[in-house]
Amino acid sequence: MLVFIARRLVVSFFILLASTALTYVLVALSGNPLQDLLEDRGPTREAKISARTQALNLDTPVPLRYFLWLGDVGRCLWPWARECTLGLNRDGKPVLPQLEAAIGSTLRLVIAATLLALILGVVTGIVTALRQYSVFDYSITLVAFLCFSLPVFFVSTLLKQYLAIELNTWLGDPSLTYAGIAVVALLSGLFWALIIGGGRRRAPLVFAVAFVATFAMVYLLLATGFFRTPSFGVVGIVVVGLAAAVGWTALFAGLSARTRSVLIAAVATVVLATVAIVALARPVIDGGYVVVLAVTVGLIVLGVVVGKLIGGEQRLLAGRVAGLVGLTMALLMIYDRLLAAYPTLFARTGGRPIKTTGSESANLNADFWTTNLDYLMYLILPTLAIMLISFASYTRYTRASMLDVMGQDYVRTAKAKGLNHRTVIVRHAFRNALIPLTTLVAFDFAGILGGAIITETVFGWSGMGKLFSTGITNVDPNPVMAFFLVTATATVLFNMLADIAYAYLDPRIRLG
Repeated sequence: MLVFIARRLVVSFFILLASTALTYVLVALSGNPLQDLLEDRGPTREAKISARTQALNLDTPVPLRYFLWLGDVGRCLWPWARECTLGLNRDGKPVLPQLEAAIGSTLRLVIAATLLALILGVVTGIVTALRQYSVFDYSITLVAFLCFSLPVFFVSTLLKQYLAIELNTWLGDPSLTYAGIAVVALLSGLFWALIIGGGRRRAPLVFAVAFVATFAMVYLLLATGFFRTPSFGVVGIVVVGLAAAVGWTALFAGLSARTRSVLIAAVATVVLATVAIVALARPVIDGGYVVVLAVTVGLIVLGVVVGKLIGGEQRLLAGRVAGLVGLTMALLMIYDRLLAAYPTLFARTGGRPIKTTGSESANLNADFWTTNLDYLMYLILPTLAIMLISFASYTRYTRASMLDVMGQDYVRTAKAKGLNHRTVIVRHAFRNALIPLTTLVAFDFAGILGGAIITETVFGWSGMGKLFSTGITNVDPNPVMAFFLVTATATVLFNMLADIAYAYLDPRIRLG
């Protein structure tokens, strides 16, 4: 493995060197950076031309200019070198601060969109594969092709109109008639009936239960003023945590007498984590990212320890399941704190919490949770716009890969040996189905990291895409090269990580 990584790093270095050289020459020859100044008739014209010529080294031949830029990059890799700038832009300012601001903004967008699309896409793809040619399968196929076919700018416009403008207006006076609640309950009933499915008796029963439960829940949320002052509370954390404990246990261990100790460990983790969350309420409220991260890690460790102590013969499996329950409890804690900050954000944004443009509110001057809730509100629309396209790809690839794996001999052998359906799917089929998906995720994340130019333009998001488009428009080579350096490095790195993941997912693959 180490030999493989070392060889790939050496090859990747020369690939990056050749690609950056070619890109630099193309950008440098794409236009004249002095064009706007040559048309200037002001008294400072010559001084401006001289300053820009010096900043961009325009009096140096293009090949030598590339090596000067390469020297600036090298100073960023050498800790004892002088100040790292990644070169200067056309205004004589260092490119590195611009890159740091752009990549930080893009990372918030990319990580959220990729994780949501990956989780939802993989889960949906598995379900559609297991229920091939069902109504649910056909419905998801239609939705996937629709999401993949619609232009990003059109989807973004629809999201702005109906998920921002209309929803913000409704949040100003959140109310629904009984007919409106019934429509929401009807859609929920159809949704769950399609997912859970069943015969002629089961499907109507699922629809009826989902309809009644949704109607009652929406009515209670409106009656209690949840949409004005949302709150999850300790009771909500416990209820959802217990549901997660049962769900994680059913998924990874199964609900049987043999795995009872796993379920007990998961439930015990919920109880202990709730006590810890209540006891640490004040530090978490007043703390920052380090405190939240420390509490999250602490709850995961708590779950692993409880699982190994209570799990008995199943202690390893109980530790993993209880660790997931601990992570779930930490996420519920964060969700509860963000909900509590909503009234403050609603008041400070003039009753328009969901944003249509930009990446953060200017001069918000709020506490830790309100500030982060503001960031999340700005993320909603661009994240959904990017996620819908990635979701369609992940769903179709996962479905096709699962169908291919389910027909393999080793899966049929596992079924013939008497293993239950859950074990066959989770431990045998799913792991092997991830191999082709790994390549897609690696290149998709690296590509989106470069910035979704159209999405960032529509939503006024100052990220990598804007840095690249502005540099190309202004014939500004150094910002464009900073963009290319990040995206090219990410592509090479994630491609290598995908190869390493192959060896982990399939022991037959050896890297040497």
